[in-house]
Amino acid sequence: MIDRLKRLNNSVWIGLGIGLLVPAIFCSIAWYIINHVASLAKADLLYIGGIAINAYTMQYFFKYNKENIGRGILAATFLCAFIFFAYKVF
Repeated sequence: MIDRLKRLNNSVWIGLGIGLLVPAIFCSIAWYIINHVASLAKADLLYIGGIAINAYTMQYFFKYNKENIGRGILAATFLCAFIFFAYKVF
């Protein structure tokens, strides 16, 4: 795994892609749980957990000196948080 990480280009665009893909996977799992478990029907904050996964992912890339990828993940995190805010307000 570390060898693949070393071969990965240190690009903000790759970080943005990773930062959008990881929450999409976890938010789709949260969506499934919200729609299929009756007691969690109003637990929209599960989506925040999907977005918070980016914090760990970002820390992982910063640990291996892939700062630009980490910055892309940070930008994607803010984008996802804004989308969640718009979802809750509007």
